[in-house]
Amino acid sequence: MYLRIRHATTYRYTQPVSFGPHRLMLRPRDSFDLRVVDTALSISPAAELRWLHDAYGNPIAVAEFSESSDTLDIISELTLERFGPALPHTRMAPEAVLTGLSYSDSEQAVLQPYLDPAAADADRVLERWLSDFRQRADQGSGHLLRDLAHEINVGLGYSVRYDEGTQHPADTLLSGQGSCRDYAWLFIELARRLGFAARFVTGYIQDLTPDAAGLVSPIGLTHAWADVFIPGDGWIEFDPTNDLVADRQLLRVAVARVPDDASPVAGSFTGPAGSFIGLSVGVSIEPILGPAEEPLLPASSAA
Repeated sequence: MYLRIRHATTYRYTQPVSFGPHRLMLRPRDSFDLRVVDTALSISPAAELRWLHDAYGNPIAVAEFSESSDTLDIISELTLERFGPALPHTRMAPEAVLTGLSYSDSEQAVLQPYLDPAAADADRVLERWLSDFRQRADQGSGHLLRDLAHEINVGLGYSVRYDEGTQHPADTLLSGQGSCRDYAWLFIELARRLGFAARFVTGYIQDLTPDAAGLVSPIGLTHAWADVFIPGDGWIEFDPTNDLVADRQLLRVAVARVPDDASPVAGSFTGPAGSFIGLSVGVSIEPILGPAEEPLLPASSAA
């Protein structure tokens, strides 16, 4: 399956401002389940680009600006070939809810940053939730992580948040609602406390159901979910927002230990206080016959 993805980000200001370097995390890595066929990056005002790999191995473009402007437009266009993702085959025994998985010494050395919780739990909100979850461990599907994603999916209310940043997992539980990145971060911190290596994933989601009726998260925005490393299966994708596991609708761009390291666009500007007006984001995903073909279906978009 070939896909054409257009991701447009626009920042608006009351008057021309100057821009500091911007870090763009918009290009996926090639893998057995996702191949990058073509890319294009358009930026206004003009910027000089420098490419690098970050500590996680994600491709990063650093944009340097020399002009001021009252608008910053960043448009990323991708043509991808999507293959079937890896599915989990390892069955989770009920006792795994107490002990987690057994990683080899070499796996443990590499995975330790993804095993250590990164969010404090001073009021034991996460601990109490997990205690209740543990008591129901033998009532689930037989795969602990599937059940964890499902519990978050049915127990919380989805809400779109346009402000930057990610809620503390305890705040997501206490408020009973969150965005996709809040769901993902909660899942990750709970999974780590259960003994699993988990990381944050940012990317896009393609709804393959008619009229976009099959997803909780809205089409036309970026998306976030989680990866968990399972011995024998590798990194497996879990999306608690939509209750999906290793689904081909999930289109990975980048991974990180914490959400702050996985922002699609991050940068600064210099200007008068109150000059920032707002941000708009629009994502469209079109199935195509091949790299140079027309879309098979109309694009879905939002701004």
